[in-house]
Amino acid sequence: MTLLSFTHWRTARRLALVLLAFCSVAMARDLDQDEALRLRQRGVILPLEQLLQQALDRYPGAKLLEAELEEKHDVYIYEVELLTVEGVVRELDLDAATGRLLKDKED
Repeated sequence: MTLLSFTHWRTARRLALVLLAFCSVAMARDLDQDEALRLRQRGVILPLEQLLQQALDRYPGAKLLEAELEEKHDVYIYEVELLTVEGVVRELDLDAATGRLLKDKED
């Protein structure tokens, strides 16, 4: 390996490590049921049932496909997927602490 190619390799490696670190920080972290229960008991997040009802009221007759609790940038978010009566999958993000709707998009 020549000195020039070694320098390029080291630079590329550093860039890859920086990108990996950035991506890992930017990604959401899924919380398991035990963590969710602890947060709920401490009053940090609202009950999932309350926010599910809010999401279902937005789309009457919709069916729940999936609900997850995630942490993104130090904010707890319920990600809810619904199947509407029209057959459209909707993805809603709700602030788990306040219930505020953060995102509602067709998935």
